[in-house]
Amino acid sequence: MEAYPIKLSYHVRDYYFGERLIPEMLGKKDVPDGVVAETWEISDYRETTGKVVSGPYAGRTLHELVEEFPDELVGKGWRGPHFPLLIKFLDASHMLPVHLHADDETAREKHGEPHGKTEAWHILWAAEGATILAGVEENASRKALIEAFKAQDYGAVMPRHGIRAGDTVYVPGGILHTFGPDTLILEVQQTSDLGQFVMPFDLYGNELSEEEWDANIEATLDELKTDYFPLPKPGLVIEGYANRRVLCCAGPHFALERWTLTETYTEPSHPRRFFTLSNVGGEPVELEYGGGSETLGRAESCILPAAIGEMRVVPGPGGEASLVACYVPDLELDVVEPLRGAGYSDEEILALGEVNV
Repeated sequence: MEAYPIKLSYHVRDYYFGERLIPEMLGKKDVPDGVVAETWEISDYRETTGKVVSGPYAGRTLHELVEEFPDELVGKGWRGPHFPLLIKFLDASHMLPVHLHADDETAREKHGEPHGKTEAWHILWAAEGATILAGVEENASRKALIEAFKAQDYGAVMPRHGIRAGDTVYVPGGILHTFGPDTLILEVQQTSDLGQFVMPFDLYGNELSEEEWDANIEATLDELKTDYFPLPKPGLVIEGYANRRVLCCAGPHFALERWTLTETYTEPSHPRRFFTLSNVGGEPVELEYGGGSETLGRAESCILPAAIGEMRVVPGPGGEASLVACYVPDLELDVVEPLRGAGYSDEEILALGEVNV
């Protein structure tokens, strides 16, 4: 494989909850007119698999590269049906639907899918008063849940928490959730689009019949898990000083870091894993690697293949870069050891998501 930063075409969804925050606040170019609720920046999910837009593999799909170069692209020894992470920007100008996604077991047994959808939301912007509802109150009965859903009084049975820019919320499969309004996030998730909803309308705002609504509520309750309570977390600082790296969340499926750089930053070679970078700052950054360099513009994302070797991130002329990095971690090597080395307790590390210590 010719390893270089792989930028992909992106997929747009115009769900009812979005407006124009992605182009207007993040500065993403070439988005269509009208509602832009989500841009799937890196995706290998069915028909949404991105096409490479530059370099030797331009025109080929991410799925084709995954099949041809699993070791070099994803990581040594990796095998799987598709690229393991889906990265998106999401505009919750309006409240998201109250919903959940299947966990791995449910996805396999009920839906015939290889895995479910654990996700995390990294808050890029949130207006004052923006909140999440996530999980269900302890001891809430099925009857109480149905009554709350039918009354659309979700806060009666779901804990509510305020959010602000820089927070990250880790949400395992099976956990009921929503957030917004007036919120802009980067989401990392397993490559899946399974979901169950309890609202009286669909993702495009179309009203459901009473029978459809009731059936959706029952299907949601059948997949509901109550063993995890998502909370907004500021993350744990791994490196400070001129360049700041914050490990925001971690679990078996992904880890997410926020990088704020004021000088050139060198990321070492990781032959056992890829990572993705998304530019969430106000200026382009330069990515330098053994084979050359690539500019990552505002609101652009790329995959750094496992075989790319050492890479340097150079902030733009304004002197600061802001990026989100995501990868599939070895939890002991990539999460537990460096955080313990930085002086964090096991309790603090456990709070990042699903980490065994």
